[in-house]
Amino acid sequence: MIEAGIGRLLVASLHQGIADLLPTRLEFYESWLNPAGLRDGRIGLAPLAAVLSFLRQEGDVYHLIMARAGEYTADWVVDAAAPMRRRILRGLPPPIRLPFVLGLGRDLARQTYKGSRPIARIRHGEGTVEIRGSIFCEVRGQSAVPLCDFYAAAYRRLLALFSLDGEVQIAECRASGAGRCALALRVITRPTPGAGSS
Repeated sequence: MIEAGIGRLLVASLHQGIADLLPTRLEFYESWLNPAGLRDGRIGLAPLAAVLSFLRQEGDVYHLIMARAGEYTADWVVDAAAPMRRRILRGLPPPIRLPFVLGLGRDLARQTYKGSRPIARIRHGEGTVEIRGSIFCEVRGQSAVPLCDFYAAAYRRLLALFSLDGEVQIAECRASGAGRCALALRVITRPTPGAGSS
């Protein structure tokens, strides 16, 4: 069961990121990200918003936790994909592999928060992924820094998991005053030796 469109995957990855990087504060955050709610998928929008709000007050560790959570989420989405799908994707030439990996990014966004929708526009290995409805950027006041770390790290990790040599940076963020949330992608899609092997 998913309440308010929030996926169990997002909650679990945030919980693990906090456990890794703020272990002394984990008990505080478990007031909202409690183990029973994690197990049953009963964490709603209000508790998640509270967690994100308090994490932003923790300083720079917020960005580290969001990045760690994005990496965990990417790992878990790929692990959950059918082994045959993973083998086929890894065997494709890099220019053909990239759109399929970006498709996994779309799946990842849907599994974390139903209100998020990434739209990728990539040409010759360069382009943007616009994140519409990013839950991380729903803030009352303008943030001094972008808050899209989760998605940037998740896409970076997806590229790495499928041996795509690329860079992912936050280009724009609604939370910091931009009109949209967007990641800038640059992927070197030159053929690699053994691309046809699994």
